[in-house]
Amino acid sequence: MSTDFQAGREALGARLRELRTEAGLNGKEFAELIGWQRSKVSRLENGKQSATEADVEAWAHAAEAPSAAADLQSRVRGMESQQRSWRRQLTTGHRGVQDRYVAEYRRTSTVRGYEATIIPGLFQTPDYARHLLINNAALMQSPRDTDEAVSARMKRQEVLYQAGKTFRVIIWEGALHALVGSGDTMAGQLDRLIGLIGLSTVSLGIVPLGAPVKLTPKHGFWIFDEERVIVETINTEFTLESAEDVALYARVWDQMDEAAVEGPKAHRVIARARASLDLS
Repeated sequence: MSTDFQAGREALGARLRELRTEAGLNGKEFAELIGWQRSKVSRLENGKQSATEADVEAWAHAAEAPSAAADLQSRVRGMESQQRSWRRQLTTGHRGVQDRYVAEYRRTSTVRGYEATIIPGLFQTPDYARHLLINNAALMQSPRDTDEAVSARMKRQEVLYQAGKTFRVIIWEGALHALVGSGDTMAGQLDRLIGLIGLSTVSLGIVPLGAPVKLTPKHGFWIFDEERVIVETINTEFTLESAEDVALYARVWDQMDEAAVEGPKAHRVIARARASLDLS
């Protein structure tokens, strides 16, 4: 669990405790009034359990402070927007997540991204995307809606050809060598990357193996309109919106950009990865 998310739960818990004590009730009395187990009241107040909007609304009314409900619910929504469990998002499959990203990219003008281990979804071929989605569904034990999810991911790529959009993406060379699917799948994917070089809306940078770098980011990330950052981990998606977080990730991106090559040099790096494939 992220430090920021846990800090948010603890801050919310402190506010809930404040409302209870202002109502002149101890924990047992409050639990009986609201119809909960005493342990739930304790867990919420100590930041050991995530509250729902219904929980905090019931809490505000039980504490005879209904005017506090809107603020409490806003805090809950804020925390939920910061951390989205993949398991929860994928309960009905990958299609919904892909549709959400389509909307995200449509309302964004400038995107800066960095990936170290995979080709970004914006640049994936259907075959490459299909292998990734099948493997991820198996890992997360989620419903397999591969065809619908692939179609939605390809629809996301329409934004690459819209005037007024800018996509500045950096990929570590290692991602070009990670074999996803067959050699033919990878050949098609690398050809797709080469075809994107020179596209007016796309700036593609490759950080070559052996390039001097000031740091090595532990995960990929995406900066949307310099307002928010989306970070994906194995089990969770985080949205970071504080000015400090956005500025931090922007500095990381700038440093990786210094190590990246573009244009003909990027073409040569991708071609080198393609030449290494076993297509027999």
